[in-house]
Amino acid sequence: MKLTRPISRLFSTHTKTQKSERVTSNPSSLKPIKELHARLIRTHLYTDPSSISEVIKFYALSPPTLSKAHFVFNQIQRPTLLVWNHMIRGLSQSDQPSEAICFYNRMYHRGLAGDNLTLIFVFKACARVSDIVQGQKFHVHALKLGFESYVFVSNALIHMYAACGDLVFAKRVFDKMSNRDLVSWNSLICGYSQCNRFKEVFVLFKAMQAANVKADGVTMMKVILACNYLGEWETADSMVEYIEENHIEIDVYLGNTMIDMYGRRGLVYLAQQVFDTMRKRNIVSWNAMIMGYVKVGILVTAQKLFDDMPTRDVISWTSMITGYSQANQFTEAVRLFKEMMVAKVKPDEITVASVLSACAHLGSLDVGESVHDYIRKHGVKADVYVGNSLIDMYCKCGVVEKALEVFQEMKTKDSVSWTSVISGLAVNGFADSALDLFSQMLREGVQPTHGAFVGILLACAHAGLVDKGLKYFDSMEKVHGLTPEMKHYGCVVDLLSRSGNLERAYEFIKKMPVVPDVVVWRILLSACKLHGNVVVAEIAKNKLLKLDPCNSGNYVLSSNTYAGSDRWDDVIKMRELMQESNVQKPFGFSSIEVNGTRLGRTRQDCFRLVNIK
Repeated sequence: MKLTRPISRLFSTHTKTQKSERVTSNPSSLKPIKELHARLIRTHLYTDPSSISEVIKFYALSPPTLSKAHFVFNQIQRPTLLVWNHMIRGLSQSDQPSEAICFYNRMYHRGLAGDNLTLIFVFKACARVSDIVQGQKFHVHALKLGFESYVFVSNALIHMYAACGDLVFAKRVFDKMSNRDLVSWNSLICGYSQCNRFKEVFVLFKAMQAANVKADGVTMMKVILACNYLGEWETADSMVEYIEENHIEIDVYLGNTMIDMYGRRGLVYLAQQVFDTMRKRNIVSWNAMIMGYVKVGILVTAQKLFDDMPTRDVISWTSMITGYSQANQFTEAVRLFKEMMVAKVKPDEITVASVLSACAHLGSLDVGESVHDYIRKHGVKADVYVGNSLIDMYCKCGVVEKALEVFQEMKTKDSVSWTSVISGLAVNGFADSALDLFSQMLREGVQPTHGAFVGILLACAHAGLVDKGLKYFDSMEKVHGLTPEMKHYGCVVDLLSRSGNLERAYEFIKKMPVVPDVVVWRILLSACKLHGNVVVAEIAKNKLLKLDPCNSGNYVLSSNTYAGSDRWDDVIKMRELMQESNVQKPFGFSSIEVNGTRLGRTRQDCFRLVNIK
């Protein structure tokens, strides 16, 4: 039963943005501007637009001094177009891009139409706030002023429309361009990529090649990203060849996308080569590598990368915790989560779902409860995946009351939620509650799953409700359109066998439309031991020794069945057959938790300790 979500959201490649042209605000560059500003104030030229223009430009393009630019600008009675452009440009790049739109409208209403640079800046502002209405209005201004023929203006328009999700207008602007440069192609390609129109990305790239326009790192990043989403690995490999043949620099953005591409395919050695050759890496690079190694199960290397990381974020920790959990190394998953808490990194819903899954498998109730408390106290998003993981953890730890409490508190439930709580109740002996909840699920119009029927058949088996269980089994296909699977047939055999109807169980097996597996025969043999039915036991034994001759459990069960009927000669024969077949009994394993640390020991370890003493 899958309770945790996929972790594909842990890595994503974003559009490479152009480096900001803002002026850095270090004290050495600020000092001469302040001196110039002071001199203009002393000479009463601070209201003269041509004199104060350089001061406004510096203040507007430096985030810490943007408010000063506002103050200086407001002292000018008649700002020139250059001064307006400085302000619009600065605001379009700031965390207040909508203010750039307001400034443009103020300027326009004062009778200044603006120039090509003004429109470029304001289109970028519209793109950042996804304001297509204002963008279309300014597009009309560009047409009236004759600026649409300017390549840079058209590029800004394409970017604006694409950022607002209107690819039809973006493509229309692109098609009307008489001259296009690399930025024109990249702007449209990025637009299609951001709107998940990946097939069109391939079409555009082919058209770009036909036009003899050489791609750059941005182009290649978007094409390889499209390959990642569509699984077009042959195309991805040809793109890598294109990069090598054209000596395209692999920057951090392209490098991360290539690492992700190889990681998705399990080609971690090629991902490692890209990682090793990158001059600059960021946290996404490290996370992508870790996820690549986790995917192929090489957790030792993933852990080494994790340990070597300069900085770690929640994705780094979650990738490792999920990796250990998926590899059934649940103790390591819990250990790492505890380290994450010590490092004061706030987990997200994926982290807690993964560690709760580990706690469920370990039966580590105290850690699971601590995670639950953390979710409540620190406002971790308790979505349906987290809720399902909590239900599963509490059920597997035997605390059904808390599982029900979590279930009742969940605002949104899916089929897994219902299945988990019904199965948990059934396994823990609360058959009546499981049956009631199944009936409630049907009343609420929730379509039962194969897993839900496993739970309800188990409940009927534990409660001895043979007829009711058979009725539920028949309804699977007739009422709910679900074809029974092997596990459902096994549940019915268990249902009949537990109640002592061994011959009926055997007849059911013979009529199964699928060939029964070893589990079905083992259920029957176990019930024969319980009820002392040697005749049916021998039938089940012969089937098991034929299907699974190397499993010691089959021999032990058969031997115990004979022993229960005082057929000691057959007991000896089974033990001799086991020795002749060289079947080894697996060593038992026990574990206890001491001060938060799980200690385990096999029976073999105990023998070694005795021999040492």
